[in-house]
Amino acid sequence: MAQTFDQQVDEIRALLLQRLRARGRSLAVQTRKAGRQLPRAVRRDLAFLVQAEGLMHNPKLARMVDANRIDTAHRNAINYLQTVNPNARRKDMLLTITASIALGVLVVGVVLLYVLVQRGFV
Repeated sequence: MAQTFDQQVDEIRALLLQRLRARGRSLAVQTRKAGRQLPRAVRRDLAFLVQAEGLMHNPKLARMVDANRIDTAHRNAINYLQTVNPNARRKDMLLTITASIALGVLVVGVVLLYVLVQRGFV
């Protein structure tokens, strides 16, 4: 079971790196770096897997870990990470930044026009 658990963790780590560009030496670091890019339920499942990862390397403590919950957490994380589209996320981020800049320019323009009208230049 420890070998399959390590394979599950490696699969999740590869998807975190590929889909969310979350780099790190361990699942805990990658999960922390992914942060709010993950839904709360997936973060909770990954936190459980991080905790289980620490227990699985000790034979006596490995018996404390629920195998069904590991499988469920792995399945939920994989299902979410496979739906993430890095290109769409990049495009959305670019559109959000562009919209923020455009709104800022519009607000400054309106305030400038208002000040010019109040002073009688326009």
